[in-house]
Amino acid sequence: MTAVQGTAVDIPTEDGTADAYLAHPADGGPHPAVLFYMDAFGLRPRLREMADRLAGAGYTVLVPNVFYRSGRAPVVELPEFIDVAARPDLFRSLGPAFQALTPERAVRDAGAYLRWLADCPAAAGGPVALTGYCMGAALALRTAGAHPDRVAAVAGFHGANLATGEPDSPHLKAGRITAEVYVAHADQDPGMPAEQRERLAAALDAAGVRHRCEVYEGAHHGYTQADTAAYDPDADERHWAALLDLLKRTL
Repeated sequence: MTAVQGTAVDIPTEDGTADAYLAHPADGGPHPAVLFYMDAFGLRPRLREMADRLAGAGYTVLVPNVFYRSGRAPVVELPEFIDVAARPDLFRSLGPAFQALTPERAVRDAGAYLRWLADCPAAAGGPVALTGYCMGAALALRTAGAHPDRVAAVAGFHGANLATGEPDSPHLKAGRITAEVYVAHADQDPGMPAEQRERLAAALDAAGVRHRCEVYEGAHHGYTQADTAAYDPDADERHWAALLDLLKRTL
């Protein structure tokens, strides 16, 4: 693996300043950029570790704290090992941060993140890739739909509520997506039941989006997150293989 440099950065947005983590190869040159959308627990050591691994494969990776309106990361105090069954209060405490991140604000923020990457010396010119986890998968789909000229690839892992019946559901952005899309569902995920998985695939098909949707059998929501009770090492390694393959093919 390539030597990696990681730094904390601040990104100006229309609504304030988003704190973020930037990881890139330590060779001083520009590399293809990846915008990494966090899961609900936010910017923390596990996500920095994942960004470093991506950077070690030759990419410049930006992980913004998308909950910045509620404070710098961590927005809420997190245990070293996250077990939602033992700490149901975690999601309650994150409620205000979720509510502050409306779809409209998320798209506005995405523009700020993409502009920042376009000006970043460590990021190569040209389109970027997106990868998102949990709620980040929805953010990735929204970003790809709002900025089709800037996004070459979209990956989403254990995303929830990607194809609801609501008028602002992420799957409704499929018609504007020009990137290649890879989505990996957890089959033990009540937030993304079979009917939503089918609806998402149908929307991508109808829009002519080049895509692959897979179900990771036996995996639970959060399977990539090693600091949580949902972690599945086999599913995680499958995710890495699929993500790196997508990036190699599209960037």
